[in-house]
Amino acid sequence: MTSTRPTLSVAMVGHAFMGAAHSQAWRTAPRFFDLPMQVAMRVVCGRDAARTEQAAERLGWDEAETDWRRLLERDDVDLVDICTPGDSHAEIAIAALRAGKHVLCEKPLANTVAEAEEMTAAAEAAAEHGVRAMVGFTYRRVPAIALARRLVQQGRIGEIRHVRAQYLQDWIADPEAPMSWRLDKTLAGSGALGDIGAHVIDLTQFITGESVTEVSGQLETFVKERPIAAGETSGSLGGGGATEERGQVTVDDAAVFLAHLSGGALGVYEATRFATGRKNAIRIEVNGSKGSLAFDFEDMNVLEFFDATEPVEVQGFRRILVTEPEHPYVAAWWPAGHGLGYEHGFTHQVVDLVTALAAGGQPEPSFADGLQVQRVLAAVERSSETRSWQPVAQ
Repeated sequence: MTSTRPTLSVAMVGHAFMGAAHSQAWRTAPRFFDLPMQVAMRVVCGRDAARTEQAAERLGWDEAETDWRRLLERDDVDLVDICTPGDSHAEIAIAALRAGKHVLCEKPLANTVAEAEEMTAAAEAAAEHGVRAMVGFTYRRVPAIALARRLVQQGRIGEIRHVRAQYLQDWIADPEAPMSWRLDKTLAGSGALGDIGAHVIDLTQFITGESVTEVSGQLETFVKERPIAAGETSGSLGGGGATEERGQVTVDDAAVFLAHLSGGALGVYEATRFATGRKNAIRIEVNGSKGSLAFDFEDMNVLEFFDATEPVEVQGFRRILVTEPEHPYVAAWWPAGHGLGYEHGFTHQVVDLVTALAAGGQPEPSFADGLQVQRVLAAVERSSETRSWQPVAQ
């Protein structure tokens, strides 16, 4: 049967770790959710023709391309999905928006505040013509995180007083792990701070509805030289061989900072890729006047909830298994009790993006939201350099 729904034709730039995750989402979302638009995976773009052809076949794209600029000339491309290192986000996104293409851009939005401001201005100008842009803070779409936000909005934990957020990994704890683009400031913008710290900044602001307004932080690079990678080494989580040549690490390995939030809460943040034994631990705890919420991505289908309004004799953290049809996004998936995984957040991102585009609305988080996170990152860097509290530009 021929569908009467309009088609959203997608082109993706970059096909490594994030490209594979985004491809999975574009393939899967229309098969589990009743989307208001059909999705067509038209073309994937990469620098190497042979590898891009292989990626197109493996990931489900119709065609391969080696020049992202040619994507913007195509009438059969409605949206450009940017999965490249941060140094190219601004150029691709701004050009795509000016060409009338919707944009989904991986986080952090850019490598600098100035680039993020240019991207946001381009997005706001494009929005006047119905062209939309979204930044991919995917962890917002984890059902337990979405439930946490809902409980805060319902007033279940009252006035927010404390926010604690950690993102802990260990993939470069070995000092002999080879260099990758994520350890080069010219490509990545920053290290643990921007790569993973950006996520927990966004998550705490998303859950609480409050913005970080002031920070006091410290950055540290524990290993300042590493072996140069031999051949194509994954830029995502290390791996591959190394040569005897050494390269300079020009980003932070770890970041810690204190924060004030707009509603009066105090925040404590940590992002590190040197937490030995921690693979992808995103830990969020929010304490309020009426209760608390706690989440750890390494147990991602669970949200812990403490209700201080209950009688004392039955108070305690409640372990909520977020796998019921009543929970955000879950009804489209498996029977109750059957957990979801890392890839499902990307699928939910596609669902929310396509739904917003079909309605003519602004998908969230917007480039303006991405710019706000970029300003927090910049304030932490300034604070580390000056050993002082720094305001976050509003």
